[in-house]
Amino acid sequence: MYLYPFTYCAPTTVDEALALLQAHPDGKILAGGQSLIPLMGLGLARPSALIDVNNLPGLEGVVEDGGSLRIGALVRHRTLETDPAVRRRCPILAEAASVIGNIRVRHRGTIGGSLAHADPAAELPLVATAMGATLEIRGPRVSREIGAEKFFLGYLQTDLAPVEMVTGIRVPVVNAGTGCGLAQLVRRAGDFAIVSACALVSLDDAGRCTHAALALGGVGSHPVRIHGAEALLVGRALTDRCIEDAARVVSGELDPESDVHASAAYRRAMARVMARRALAAAAARAAASTAHEEERG
Repeated sequence: MYLYPFTYCAPTTVDEALALLQAHPDGKILAGGQSLIPLMGLGLARPSALIDVNNLPGLEGVVEDGGSLRIGALVRHRTLETDPAVRRRCPILAEAASVIGNIRVRHRGTIGGSLAHADPAAELPLVATAMGATLEIRGPRVSREIGAEKFFLGYLQTDLAPVEMVTGIRVPVVNAGTGCGLAQLVRRAGDFAIVSACALVSLDDAGRCTHAALALGGVGSHPVRIHGAEALLVGRALTDRCIEDAARVVSGELDPESDVHASAAYRRAMARVMARRALAAAAARAAASTAHEEERG
């Protein structure tokens, strides 16, 4: 594997990194490099400069801040998988991180890199979309925040401008009475999913759904929320029939494409299956959480 020539830069501050992005309009941020370097090896990416952000302060760490977890862009997948705060307050993020690639990939890959790369079949963009996460973005003049659902625009395309970088993400914590589920169809462990689904549901004391979120991955150019299915769940008890009704809606809201891994028809059919499994897992966890709280009360 041969790489095209590039300039290597190692800034020590975020401002310096942003100045380098302005100086090298086709430069790329280097964090874990788990997606970028293979693309460069294949000649599909030829940045004139790699801006290594691994030594920048302020981009590490997981902090619980009110009703959300603030996760620095340089937090590795392995940290998401094992961090006590993530496992306790947003366990679906830890679950998703645990199935990314292999242990070497998880020790190098970063959450900021995965989100900025925006592979439509990747786990973390899917979970961020389902959870209603917010991305923190720094530019040369302003900082801004944007919801994950608006951030992902297309295949490997985001709302991120060439002179901006992701500095962190805020993910709502999962409270009592709320459960999440993740389901994936993969050829082998660690692969990108052919189709994936992530669901979040909240139940009231009577067992009726008060909030639902359902996102699908691998069925288009970016993760998508299935709002029609979500609306169908709210206000109802999440019986098997109710969940199946919502999963049936998924097929009608998607227009996947065929590729070497699966036909469009197969993806649409499997989207329904993955949606049903993710919703069922989320509902079971929400009910268990509610029961646990009642026992404690």
